[in-house]
Amino acid sequence: MVTIRLCRVDDLVNMQACNLQCLAENYDMRYYMYHVLSWPQLLHVAESAGKIVGYVLAKMDETNTSDGHITSIAVLRPFRKLGLATKLMQAAQKAMVECFGAKRVSLHVRVSNRAALGLYRRSLGFEVVSREHRYYRIEPEDAFFMRKTLQSEPAEPSSDQVAEKSDSHPFKPEPRRRKRKQ
Repeated sequence: MVTIRLCRVDDLVNMQACNLQCLAENYDMRYYMYHVLSWPQLLHVAESAGKIVGYVLAKMDETNTSDGHITSIAVLRPFRKLGLATKLMQAAQKAMVECFGAKRVSLHVRVSNRAALGLYRRSLGFEVVSREHRYYRIEPEDAFFMRKTLQSEPAEPSSDQVAEKSDSHPFKPEPRRRKRKQ
């Protein structure tokens, strides 16, 4: 059984190990720590038998606070094609809406990553906004910048999928109140 749950600080080393096994773009531990301390509601892991088999690293845009961004997502090869990437993405997007009132979410993807493009377009409803020349520096390649408008109440995942997740967000911040112009 694979469970989707919020990331804890003690998961970061295993998230980084998953990243190293799956992706050419790797991050310093400080970057993971920055995410978990800044947006703990948005980081989720897929766990099987006590092992991290996938993760999503997400954040909110610091200049446009109604926009979220998927920094990185990875699922170990033996656990692919089980719907875990979809569930991880849905968990992060749901938290963006519930905790931060996000209206949109974006991501970058290698133009050659057909599997990810299919997931983002067909399963998750992202659209290509632009192509960024040589966005990826390690194994240089262009990226598609993709974006999706978020629903205020995301659809619940179907019960026939493999993973489960908890709906609770223990770190939900108080809503920001805007000053009204008079």
